[in-house]
Amino acid sequence: MSAAESRGSNGARPRVFAVANQKGGVGKTTTTVNLGAAMADLGRRILVVDLDPQANASTGLGLNPRQLDHSMYDVLLQGVALEDVIEPAAVKDLYVAPASLDLAGAEIELVPAFSRERKLKVAIESVGSDYDVILIDCPPSLGLLTINGLTAATEVMVPIQTEYYALEGLGQLLRNVDLVKRNLNPDLELSTIVLVMFDARTKLSGQVADEVREHFGDKVCRQVIPRTVRLSEAPSFGQPITVFDPMSRGATAYRELAKEIINGAT
Repeated sequence: MSAAESRGSNGARPRVFAVANQKGGVGKTTTTVNLGAAMADLGRRILVVDLDPQANASTGLGLNPRQLDHSMYDVLLQGVALEDVIEPAAVKDLYVAPASLDLAGAEIELVPAFSRERKLKVAIESVGSDYDVILIDCPPSLGLLTINGLTAATEVMVPIQTEYYALEGLGQLLRNVDLVKRNLNPDLELSTIVLVMFDARTKLSGQVADEVREHFGDKVCRQVIPRTVRLSEAPSFGQPITVFDPMSRGATAYRELAKEIINGAT
């Protein structure tokens, strides 16, 4: 059954999150994949849009970008309909619009394109009613792909690792979010901050968590994501942690995070 043959569980406009952080290696894709799977396990219809040329969200959900007929590159630059790109993941009610290595050139190819910042927004509007939540995995940069993600989204989710340089670069991301809000997408809000790679054994993790909560208040989710080996291993098997090791600390944390976000209790 294609994604378009069934509607989202509530028939309402979906929540569209741009999952963004200009720093690499902060658990952005890990959060996108595992949160999406956990939300799907709760009975929501979820679409993960992979905008990162590294395609880690796609491979982390079991897809091989080299074997796909179409990818998000074709949606953004070739006029292919988003519904023709979407693939089902192994998790029920979880779907993926995969990336490919071709996206690496999209930043340059989009420059002369008409309405270049709104390509993704238009594409998502054509399928939005099919899903309850759409998670856009943005690349770790602030180029046109990320701007497309921010323009298409209604909310920004920022994973922040509880390590020494946690807030480094965040100011620039927030300035870009504000620029997009003022010029391209007045509905955009920074709604959700997720503390990831939390190590309860270290005083530093607790100090960073306290600092982030002091800065951002109730935008910071109560549930934190622990640093675990199993979370690191799951992508190499093409599975979210909820499938790879459903009883692990990481799986439990993402299920609780999914409940918190769905219930709006961030």
